[in-house]
Amino acid sequence: MAKQLNVELVAVESKVWSGKATAVYARTTEGELGILPGHQPLLGELRLGSRVRIQVDGTEHVWETDGGFLSVTTDGVTILAETAEAVAPTAA
Repeated sequence: MAKQLNVELVAVESKVWSGKATAVYARTTEGELGILPGHQPLLGELRLGSRVRIQVDGTEHVWETDGGFLSVTTDGVTILAETAEAVAPTAA
């Protein structure tokens, strides 16, 4: 079984998504980040009007976000977004 990340996506008013994922992709003010299991810890500011993509078992879940932060630790990835609106999942 492939290694997985613990991921939480939280908007200002509620937890949007939580679970295990094989990869997370997000656009920060410094550029596009791809996070896989074992990634070095970091903190990034989400770019306004961008997407967060979370890959789970061959499906990619996508949210339109509008600002916030992304934190990568040894425990996983936490995304704290101002807003997060779901886009239909697609095959990864």
